[in-house]
Amino acid sequence: MESSESLEGFYERNAPNHNLQCIGAVGMGHFNVFSREHCALLSPYSRRDYYKISLIIGKGKLHYADKWIRVERPALLFSNPIVPYSWEADDEDQKGWFCLFTETFLQNGNRLGNLQDSPLFKIGGTPVFFVDDEQQEVLSDLFTKMTTEIQSDYVHKYDMLRAYLHLMIHETMKMRPAETFEPYQNASQRVASLFMELLERQFPIDSPDAFLKLKSPNDYAQSLSIHVNSLNRSVKEITGKTTSQQITGRIIQEANALLTHTDWNIAEIAYGLGFEEPAYFTNYFKKQTGITPNALRSSLV
Repeated sequence: MESSESLEGFYERNAPNHNLQCIGAVGMGHFNVFSREHCALLSPYSRRDYYKISLIIGKGKLHYADKWIRVERPALLFSNPIVPYSWEADDEDQKGWFCLFTETFLQNGNRLGNLQDSPLFKIGGTPVFFVDDEQQEVLSDLFTKMTTEIQSDYVHKYDMLRAYLHLMIHETMKMRPAETFEPYQNASQRVASLFMELLERQFPIDSPDAFLKLKSPNDYAQSLSIHVNSLNRSVKEITGKTTSQQITGRIIQEANALLTHTDWNIAEIAYGLGFEEPAYFTNYFKKQTGITPNALRSSLV
């Protein structure tokens, strides 16, 4: 499984001459919209660090988490930063649009709940909706308006784009999701995908009281109802790393984020990440990064 693709990685792969900038004021998130006419015929199977809504007009195969679906008529795809996916086109006749955005952009400072818990983006949900001619016309019109608006000089254009995005989400919630996904025959792929989804589901840590619940390979194996040896074998086969390495890497990633972007003290971060004592966290962090949590904080000042 490939590592997660960042917004920067997306632009390097698809629009190398594009200047990536956060829209609006600092912290207001990112949004952009593109035509699918020049999209890659084969995209990498990985998670993305952004949300994406695609109106797919063209034939191909969508690989999503531990299953896949054949797309032979217009479809709307909702993808989130947790679940890995890829698109394998049957031919070059690909049309439609897609927009990508961050949760910060859509919420715009409002507390709307976790977008990953919404019906269209939640883990374990069905992300594909086949559309009829009338629905395709409505959705195409919204994407066209987004494309026009993002190129305009209107001072409130991002409010307009946000409104179009909300409208697209509500229009889709009237539809019935596709029910024709097929499971992978590769059991290791399925187990590794489920593990990676479950691992990401533990984050972010929003407060020291919301401590990490799953900390060891055994914890994850029990949650997935499989033997830990089977989990370890599958994760190693598919990702090239052990289960423990994947867990450690994600904890260190979260620790770096908390040390950099919060004012929690070291003890609060340690407890939030599931460590019984701050000293255990300090030793763990130094072993993995070569510096202590306090040293990292000091370097950021």
